[in-house]
Amino acid sequence: MRPDVNQIKEEIRQYSDLLQQLENEVYKVLIGQKHLYSRILIALLTNGHILLEGLPGLAKTTAIKTLSDCTNTKFQRIQFTPDLLPADLIGTQIYNPKDGDFSVKQGPIFANIVLADEINRAPAKVQSALLEAMQEHQVSIGEETFHLDQPFLVMATQNPIEQEGTYPLPEAQVDRFMLKVQVGYPNREEERKIMDRFTEEDDFSLKPILSKEDIFAMRNTIKKIYIDDKVKDYIVDLVFATREPEKFSSKGLLYPASELKVADHNAVDIPFGDLIENGASPRATIYLTLASKAVAFLEGRGYVTPQDVKNVAQNILGHRILITYEAEANEITSTDIVNILLREVPVP
Repeated sequence: MRPDVNQIKEEIRQYSDLLQQLENEVYKVLIGQKHLYSRILIALLTNGHILLEGLPGLAKTTAIKTLSDCTNTKFQRIQFTPDLLPADLIGTQIYNPKDGDFSVKQGPIFANIVLADEINRAPAKVQSALLEAMQEHQVSIGEETFHLDQPFLVMATQNPIEQEGTYPLPEAQVDRFMLKVQVGYPNREEERKIMDRFTEEDDFSLKPILSKEDIFAMRNTIKKIYIDDKVKDYIVDLVFATREPEKFSSKGLLYPASELKVADHNAVDIPFGDLIENGASPRATIYLTLASKAVAFLEGRGYVTPQDVKNVAQNILGHRILITYEAEANEITSTDIVNILLREVPVP
């Protein structure tokens, strides 16, 4: 049965003042980075983990810490380093000689919002321990299993893998992140505001705006947002175009030679099948649907449009497409591939 869009819209309107208060509070500290803020908020409101990638000093950590300060939740920041151990993350068992027994000391993972700072500087064992928490919302210490409190989100930052001392994240872990956001430099005007604000002030007192109950209530509203069957089919088409690009036109989807970055006068259009090693997983379909609903929610609508899907497709699909050596040789990135998919896959 089709939900009442007007009723959903009225339900969304109840949160508009709260969301505006949240934005005003966050921007006491954050300058610019509207795209970054909206993506972190989407992750929070859809129970999805988020990965931020960018060079050091671009406010990745600041953005996450600021938003967490504006929510009435437990926050933990974990600095990932090459010598970090799984026990430093999830906790360990401690022997008590007086009782002759072991007790569990819980680690910093036991929080609502966990900032995994420079996540790709930690070794594989730590990544494995984090993987269980992200997927199952539980951790194992010794023979005991502990469920994590809700909401539970991992908001991670990473430096580009070309940076010294970084490890590429395993594909299985990257897939657990609902969204990945590339963080760039601020523009000149924003840079000037940053200079003024952080050289003249050092006390940014933030108050919590969102409670856990607010977050849960917004999540329930987002799930109710109407999405038409044609838009659902469009989402599935986008995901399947990363796996079976040959089925989307008579010649299959092609990467135009005119858009190749490598100068070659004899270049021809390249079939997408030669560029994509592995396409997006079913998680991409689920996350693309939820994120599109969240975009509609933040814009005050009770229904999803194809443009909502396009707005978040790059953040959902980009890190799930594994490119081939041929793509690398032609300097084609997964970002380039998603951009052409959005242009070529028919929109309802």
